[in-house]
Parts: sequence; C-alpha cells; structure tokens
Amino acid sequence: MQQLDYNRIPQHVAIIMDGNGRWAQAKGLPRTAGHVEGVATVKKVTEEAVRLGVKYLTLYTFSTENWNRPVEEIEALMNLVLTNLEEEIFMKNNVRFRMIGEMERLPQSVQKRLAECIGRTSENTGMTMVIALSYSSRWELARASRLIAEDVRSGNLSPEEITEDTISHYLATEFMPDPELLIRTGGELRISNYLLWQCAYSEFYFTDQYWPDFNEESLRRAIADYQQRQRRFGKTGEQVSDED
Repeated sequence: MQQLDYNRIPQHVAIIMDGNGRWAQAKGLPRTAGHVEGVATVKKVTEEAVRLGVKYLTLYTFSTENWNRPVEEIEALMNLVLTNLEEEIFMKNNVRFRMIGEMERLPQSVQKRLAECIGRTSENTGMTMVIALSYSSRWELARASRLIAEDVRSGNLSPEEITEDTISHYLATEFMPDPELLIRTGGELRISNYLLWQCAYSEFYFTDQYWPDFNEESLRRAIADYQQRQRRFGKTGEQVSDED
C-alpha cells in the first residue's frame, strides 16, 4: 500500500478477466468451477478498487463471441450472473451498477435482474462498477454508426458535425471516461475486441495469473506499475515533465 501514490490512482480501470476455465482444468475441476471462483475474485477486487479510490471499474464478463461456447457453460455463466448480483455489496460500498452490451440477447430472467440492480443502485454516489456482458467493440462501433446515420438522416446531425467526441457520445460507454489502465489476466497478450475505441491511450498491464488467483495485492501491483509510466499522449517526455 505504501508504494502507491493516492493522488495518481487511475479514475477508470478496465479488466479482462481471463483464465477461469484454465484455472479449473489445472486443478482437475470442471470449467464452471473456475467461473464460480472468478465471481469471488470480482467481489474482492471490487471492494479493493473502492478502498483505493477508483471511480469506474469495468469488467469484461461475457463477449459476443462467447455465445459460441458450449451451451452448458453459457447456462452456468448466466446462472452466476443471476445469483451473484448481490445488491448488499453495492449498497454497503456505495457502488453504482451499470451494464454495457446487447442486453436483448440475454435471457429474460437475466435482463430483469440486471435492470433491478441498475435501478436500485442508481442513487449511489461512489464507484461505478460496469459489467460488459454480451459485449464487443465491433458490435458497439457498428451500433454507434447506425445511431449516427439515423440522426443524420433525420436532420438532427450533419456530417460536418461528426468528430471524435461525437462518436464517443454514441458509444455504450458515453457515461464514463476512457480507461487509463487496462488489466488482462491469464497470460494472453491481446485485448479481444474489448473497448477498442476507448483504449486508444490506455496503459496495458498483462499478468500470467489466472483470474481466480488475482486478488487485492494483484490490483495494487498493477496500479503501482501504471504509476511508474509516463503518459505522453503524443508529446515528448520533456514536454510532459515541464507540465508536471
């Protein structure tokens, strides 16, 4: 804890929670056991992010490509969503809950539970915890393009007015800043169709730890690594140093 500069905690941390299935297989367990253990990690990391002062925590929970997984694994994941949206955790920690993704593709029971949790935590003023569920960046960008085209066709927007800020406004993440830090567990070195637009200037942190093994210390270590980097946004190091 002493290594962290609490004046430089990233506002928005995004995480690709990878390795649940491999964690389970390494222990001779069914893949679904890894997802169950992964839920426990979500709770620990969420509460630690609150303690550290993170304002937005976005977790890649289920991608649009994950619909291609075995039916029994999908059903198990959806049941975990239903049974582990524990509002007392959000209320105890003053956390607002949000979701990004194709909600209409989800089972009705999951849609209803998500909507209830979003509504009941909407007045919380602390950290916002976002799950990306049935989400992919290509879906999001295609959706934004359609919305922009509809507004152009209706006369509410002219092509000349379209800027980077315009596109950001039409994304599912328009309510929060872009992530400063993207963490991926599980040893893979890719971002798998996750927040592609938003991560243009994010700092990446990759770890070989499987998600069920990721813990509070792991999050602090990732943030400590982030704080050692100089974020230049196209400027030279000397320019940034002068600004500091």
